[in-house]
Amino acid sequence: MRRRDFIVGAAAFTAISRERIHGANDRIGMALIGGGRRGREVMKAHLSTGRVELSCICDVYDVQRGRAREALAKAGEKPYETTAIEDALDRRDVDAVLIASPDHLHLTQTAAALRAGKHVYLEKPTTHDFDDGEKFIAAVKASGRVLQTGTQQRSGTHYRQAKEDIFERCKLGQVIFARAVWSDFPWQRRKIEPQPRPAGLQWERFIGPAKKVPFEWVRYDAWRYFPDYGGGLLADILTHWADVAQWMMDEPAPESAVATGGIYQLRDGRVNPDTVNAILQYKGGWNLTFESTVLPIKNERASVFFEGTDGTLDIARDGYIFRPNKGVSQVVKSTENLEVAHATSFLDAVKNGALPSAPIQIGVEACNPVHLAKAAYWHKKRMRFDADGKKIVSEE
Repeated sequence: MRRRDFIVGAAAFTAISRERIHGANDRIGMALIGGGRRGREVMKAHLSTGRVELSCICDVYDVQRGRAREALAKAGEKPYETTAIEDALDRRDVDAVLIASPDHLHLTQTAAALRAGKHVYLEKPTTHDFDDGEKFIAAVKASGRVLQTGTQQRSGTHYRQAKEDIFERCKLGQVIFARAVWSDFPWQRRKIEPQPRPAGLQWERFIGPAKKVPFEWVRYDAWRYFPDYGGGLLADILTHWADVAQWMMDEPAPESAVATGGIYQLRDGRVNPDTVNAILQYKGGWNLTFESTVLPIKNERASVFFEGTDGTLDIARDGYIFRPNKGVSQVVKSTENLEVAHATSFLDAVKNGALPSAPIQIGVEACNPVHLAKAAYWHKKRMRFDADGKKIVSEE
């Protein structure tokens, strides 16, 4: 989709937003769809702007709804609570939704929210399956509503500065390698003991469009372990760093990928690997290499490191270091809260028709390398996109 399409769309949803949000100082009513740790964190960022009212909490598990209420609601506030997303979307006090549910529910929940006339902040990764991309783009375009995808680096001041000052001025020369690393995730190496299904957990709603299977607590409590619901490290981490690399390099999709890894230590019933490496090759003549493990190895710096013929750039969420081959290094530090900055971008788009910093096309493109690397990992082959970019195929 061209930039002009988004600008035209922005003009359309400005009028729509003004119909629903009447006064210049009125707060935007939001529903939280998915009350887990990540949903609570991102909703806190929205509420911290002073521009949002938490109107509804929707989750398939009553315990999670309670945790979200305790973490987010102010004294005396009682947001409506429901198991059913249909109830949340039917509410007149809900102008927008934050979808922070497991990956496999993103498409159906987003499509339902857009059909109901709600603006959407969608946590990453946007797509769970490669084929979902075109469906997302069509749904957003048809709705005229705002959709912000959750790659919050796109709202970071120092990321935009690096793009303008270093990449657009070609200060790195020809970039050959971009190396992305990030490891050590305690939440994803927990030992999950079996337990009966809690009375307040709606298992069928959690399963949604995924394959129907009998209840297992680990599938709910550690859904990232299973390809049916999430893509593991490749979806959780590569989505962020590939988006940064592709943004800086002006290339929205790799040509091919290889990947390896496995379950090296955590033989606890999980299916997704606890450790993975991937190499993605781009038409512009550069490689993105990615390495990540949930195991407790030290992160020297969780970042994307660009190596060019004229210098290097190491960029992370707390700033960047530019080292030219000739001349003085530049160190830029940042204490900006990227969650708040990204929420602010979304709210500006809803209220004023500004272009969100990570619209649907960006979210879909951030997942292109993820799906290619996942295919390479599971097929144990080099995988590529076909000539039309519509299918993932193996290189014979």
